[in-house]
Amino acid sequence: MTLPRRQFLMTSAATVAAASISAPAFAADPILIGVPTAQSGPVGVADQQDWLNGVTMAVEEINAAGGVNGRPLETRVVDIDLLTPEGTVAAFQSLVEGGVQALVHSFAIIPQPAMDVAASTGVPYLHGNTSQASLDLVKANPEKYRNIFQIDVAETWYGAGFVKFLSQQKAAGWVPKNNRVHIVQEQIGYTQVISAATQAAIAASGGEWEQGPITDIQFPVQDWTPVVQALKDADCGVIMIDHWVAAELASFAQAYVLDPTPGSLVYLQYGPSQPEFLDLAGDAAEGFIWGSVIGVYADEKGMAFREAYQARFPGTMGMVYTGSGYDAVHILASVWATVDPADFDGVGAAIKAVSHRGVCGTYTFANEEHTPLSYPNMTDDAEAGQAHLIFQVQDGAHTIISPATHKQADLRPAPWM
Repeated sequence: MTLPRRQFLMTSAATVAAASISAPAFAADPILIGVPTAQSGPVGVADQQDWLNGVTMAVEEINAAGGVNGRPLETRVVDIDLLTPEGTVAAFQSLVEGGVQALVHSFAIIPQPAMDVAASTGVPYLHGNTSQASLDLVKANPEKYRNIFQIDVAETWYGAGFVKFLSQQKAAGWVPKNNRVHIVQEQIGYTQVISAATQAAIAASGGEWEQGPITDIQFPVQDWTPVVQALKDADCGVIMIDHWVAAELASFAQAYVLDPTPGSLVYLQYGPSQPEFLDLAGDAAEGFIWGSVIGVYADEKGMAFREAYQARFPGTMGMVYTGSGYDAVHILASVWATVDPADFDGVGAAIKAVSHRGVCGTYTFANEEHTPLSYPNMTDDAEAGQAHLIFQVQDGAHTIISPATHKQADLRPAPWM
């Protein structure tokens, strides 16, 4: 269902429940939502802030409409050190001990410590780890992690989704200069999983695509010149930069456009979703392609959210965690309308049964991994899951070019193509 923009705020809040009442001055105790948020550090801060902004926007909307059954939502935000298990545990433990009724977090680089703290009390925990390892823990320990839900699919789907995108573009008329794919891969587990999945999808393409060179990089990348030269030397039709730090991808874009590989399609994995990419890359961003297994749609509902978000948080908007953080709170609020927030297992059971159409697609969790479906990778029904969105920077803006059911424009030749 799509909504006129002027009705968006009112309708989004109404999805909390018919039982929600108008309460300009709340007398009831608030429902506490814990939001671990990295406020400093070398990685992840932009995504974590995007998530917090989306959470904040949803809380403000819901409270403006009377809260949940007359109870306001209230966030408890704590800093988190994403790079150490001790820092992760400390942040989650402080929130659990503070009596929060749910935890919502963009992602934990080290997932299990966060999951174990949540599991110790059974408090519902919604996260965007994009991690098969997180899903495997839930599948292997269904009782322990019964109230933990990943609001997006695993990173493994980046590989199959990207190769599917290439084949679809080829079928639509794009003619690659050759069928070889050059992968530049960073060394952390997340990017290694994506690289392996992409290589597997290329191998399974029946010869349509061929594996080219694999070039290793190590964060932080001080100089992209050797990589740019390696890309030119290999001269593959497709280039995949398997790295997720926006500032570094912006540096790559600036280096690449000075000495590009003519005619190659260049894909940057996920990182351009963060506001810094456009802010730092400037005009060099034009023409680059990137993807995310979850992101804010450009349908009427998604565009209304974008408009409302940018009115609340001016500046360049992140295209992923803004929407998923917003959706996570609305999922909880819809469940709390009929289940006591203090009944953690009751809330968890209700989340498993939910089907929520948010600004990033449809969320369902009725499977052994507690994660939605990916369209078109796991389902042919565009409304049954979350679209694996492929964007291209066109005229300085992130523009959805795939899947066809969600696109704003067609693939446009980049300046070097």
